[in-house]
Amino acid sequence: MAIKKQYLKSKPVCKVTFSVPAVEAKSVAVVGSFNEWNTEATELKKLKNGTFKGTVDLESNNSYEFRYVVDGAYINDDQADAYAWNDFASAENGVLNL
Repeated sequence: MAIKKQYLKSKPVCKVTFSVPAVEAKSVAVVGSFNEWNTEATELKKLKNGTFKGTVDLESNNSYEFRYVVDGAYINDDQADAYAWNDFASAENGVLNL
């Protein structure tokens, strides 16, 4: 898994690219506080090499909790900036600090 951050100079926005290697998966989405945990809002596209990839524009100077949904299973990114416990999910979420 990988997270790439590209800050824009013209406005307080960071382009965050999520990459998830999941050759056997049928669908991968990224959910989080930036899209109200909607599993259909930010679906990643499968590339020929089996990696799912997608980019989201997020406001800089914020922190966002997020997870991936791989074929219905919630997983964390091992490259998250931090982790935060969530009582609702009874699990830790990855944290992006922008």
